[in-house]
Amino acid sequence: MSFFKNRTVIGVICIVLSLLICFAITPLFNQSISQKTEIVRVTKPIKIGEAITKDMVTVEEVGGYNLPEDVVRQMDTVIGKFASADLAPGDYIIASKIADAPAAENAYLYNLTGEKQAISVSVKSFAAGLSGKLISGDIVSIVAPDYKKQGVTVIPPELQYVEVIAVTADTGYDANQQNGKSNPSSEQADADEKELPATITLLVKPEQSKILAELEADGTLHVSLVYRGSKENAAKFTEAQDSVLSELYPEETESQESEDATQPEAPAELQKGRPVQP
Repeated sequence: MSFFKNRTVIGVICIVLSLLICFAITPLFNQSISQKTEIVRVTKPIKIGEAITKDMVTVEEVGGYNLPEDVVRQMDTVIGKFASADLAPGDYIIASKIADAPAAENAYLYNLTGEKQAISVSVKSFAAGLSGKLISGDIVSIVAPDYKKQGVTVIPPELQYVEVIAVTADTGYDANQQNGKSNPSSEQADADEKELPATITLLVKPEQSKILAELEADGTLHVSLVYRGSKENAAKFTEAQDSVLSELYPEETESQESEDATQPEAPAELQKGRPVQP
């Protein structure tokens, strides 16, 4: 008899649990799933370091179940901020993927004022890029073998002292940054050690960028380190180079100065180092 009583008790308990699940727990679970909330979702591809504008995102109503706690729910939270990771259409934005300032590895590109430009040249061999030892802030000379097909190797006077602002691997990540411009994680650092620098980004004037583009097209240039040290001493080299450019291109210099005198004050975005589309 006790055996049957135990089975009866177990059966009653199972029935009660079933009723509890069906009429109490399940409705609550369904209710939590069906609850809607608004989140900010990406509508256009956003690259790391890019400023987020209104046309790149939208607010959508989605189910609130299992959403991250830090998911962004208001447009005002993201407009004007910078992406700290690549975002694809359809992604929702969480707080860790946006920042008040551009990502460190792109920060130097937001400090351009129009006087100088950033241009990248390929590192064709291990030796051509100083064996991967270059870092941002270095002053280098560009050596051109068989310059302009004349059969001589020269350092063009326009490229005696040029500042390196980035050294980039094939992955697209900047390596060997200093002055707080980049602080890659150990995982990224390990990857950079295994990969050779693919390009070197230089800070130059338009006259210099034209020569660099020609050398890049010819596929023949080497980088020679001139100076590594304080910003103050590095500035002496770039100032000397600017003086040489003024002598080599007096008409361009005067024309630029005339343009600067007649142009209105730079927009506030430019003065703050923010990108401005022409």
